[in-house]
Amino acid sequence: MPRWHLIAALLLGAVSVFGFAPFYIFVIPLFSLAGLIWLWRHQPTAGQAILSGFLFGLGYFGSGVSWIYISLHTYGAMAWPLALLATSLFCAFLALFPATVGGLQHYLRNAGMARWLLAVPALWMLTEWVRGWIFTGFPWLAIGYSQVPGSPLAGFAPLFGVYGVSLLLALSAAALALGRMRFVLMAAILWLGGWGLGQIHWTQPIGAPLAVSLLQGNIPQDMKWQPEKVVDTLRDYRAMVADSPGRLIILPETAIPVFYDQVPASYLNDLAETARARGGDVLVGIPEQLHDGRYFNSVMSFGTASTHTYRKFHLVPFGEYIPAKWLFGWIIDVLHIPLSDFARGDAYQVPMPVAGQHVAVNICYEDAFGEEIIHQLPRATLLVNVSNDAWFGDSVAPWQHLQISQMRALEAGRYMLRATNTGATAIIDTQGRVLHELPLFSRATLNGSAQGYQGETPFVAWGNHAALLLGTLMLVAAAIGVSRKKTQHRVTRPS
Repeated sequence: MPRWHLIAALLLGAVSVFGFAPFYIFVIPLFSLAGLIWLWRHQPTAGQAILSGFLFGLGYFGSGVSWIYISLHTYGAMAWPLALLATSLFCAFLALFPATVGGLQHYLRNAGMARWLLAVPALWMLTEWVRGWIFTGFPWLAIGYSQVPGSPLAGFAPLFGVYGVSLLLALSAAALALGRMRFVLMAAILWLGGWGLGQIHWTQPIGAPLAVSLLQGNIPQDMKWQPEKVVDTLRDYRAMVADSPGRLIILPETAIPVFYDQVPASYLNDLAETARARGGDVLVGIPEQLHDGRYFNSVMSFGTASTHTYRKFHLVPFGEYIPAKWLFGWIIDVLHIPLSDFARGDAYQVPMPVAGQHVAVNICYEDAFGEEIIHQLPRATLLVNVSNDAWFGDSVAPWQHLQISQMRALEAGRYMLRATNTGATAIIDTQGRVLHELPLFSRATLNGSAQGYQGETPFVAWGNHAALLLGTLMLVAAAIGVSRKKTQHRVTRPS
C-alpha cells in the first residue's frame, strides 16, 4: 500500500472535525468520508482497509475529542503522562469502529458496485450505533451531527434521528467515491429530498410563548466545590434569580454545590418566592442525598407548581460513577472529582409541569442519547438541558455539545433551552437553529422566549428503529449479492 494512503487517511479524519461546531462546515465530512471510501475501494486487501480506517479514526477522534485530556489532567488532577496515555488509548479504541467498517466492506466488494454502495453506509451507521451504547455508550461525533442545522440532510433528522442522517451522509459519500454519474445523481436527489422534508413542520405550537431566563454563573471548575466558595456561589445565584424577568428561570447542573438537605430552607424559599412573583418556577441543579446514603445528580423545581425532581439516569463512567468498583475503585483516588459515584435515576421519568409547560429535563451528557430523550415525549412541550462543561476548558467540546442539543431539538420538534455553568447557554428552536446564546466564560443571564410545542415527529414515534431497519435491509441486500456471486462462480467453474 502506498505510504500516501496512510497519511491521507489520517488527515482526512482530522479535517472532518471542521464539519462540526463551532465551524459548521457541513460539506467537509461529506468529502473527507468520500476520500476514505475511495481509499478503501482501491486497496486490495482487508488489512490495508482496516489500517486506513483505523488511521482515519485516529485523526477523527484525536482532533475531535482531545479535550478529554483537559478533563483528566487540568480538572481531574491526573498526572499529565497518565492523562495523555488514557486519552490516546481512548481515541485508539474509538478508531476501531471505522477500522471495522474498513475490514467488513472489503468482504462485500464482490456483491457488485450497487450493492457495495449500500453496504458501506449501512456498516458505518451500524458501527456508530454500537459505539452509542457499548460500555454505556459514547455517541459523541456521530457524523450525522455535522449536518445540523445547515445541511439539507438535516431534514431527515425528524424521521430517522442522528444515525439516519449518518447513514444518508455516508451513502452520499460512497456515491461520490464511486464517481459514477447515476450514483452522484442519486445523492443529489437525496439531498434535494432532505431540503423538501426540512420544509415540513412535524409539530405544532401550543399556547403563548414563554418568557425564560437561563443563568450562566461562570463558576470556575477548580473553585466550584471548594467549601469556602459555597456562600459566594449561593449569593451570586440568588442575586441572578432576583434580577431575572423570566417566568421560567433555569440554573445550570449542580449550580448549588451542596446537597439539597444542607441548603438553608430560607434560601430555597427566596428562590421560590421570586419565581411565584412572576407566576412561574425556577429549576435548580442540585445534588440530592437520600437517607440510605445514595445521592443523585438532580434538578428540582421551586415556585408556583409543587416541587418536582428529575434525577439523572445516564451517568458518565469514571466521572459520575465507577463501574465494576472491585476492579476500578482505585480510580477514585487518582481522579479528584467531587461526587464521583452518583446513583442512577429512573429511565422513564415524567416531564415537570412548571410555568404552564411540561418540561423534559436532561442533565449534561444525557442529551447525547436521543433514544432516551424521547422517553418524555410527546407529552413534553419543551426540552431543557442543564450542564457544566467547565470540565472541558476553552476547547471545542462546549460547542460540540451545543450542536448535539441542536440535533435533539430537531429530532423532537421542540425548543431546547440550555443553561450551563460556563457555556454554551442558548435557546434553540424546533429547526435546530440557535436563536440566542451567551458568550462562553461570561457571568450573564440569557433572557428570551420559548414556544411550547405539541405533537410528535416520526423519530419520537419510532426512535432509532427506523434507521436501524433501513441500515439492516441495505446490509442484507449487499450480503445476498455476495452469496449469489459465489453461487454463480461455483456453477460456472469448469470441472
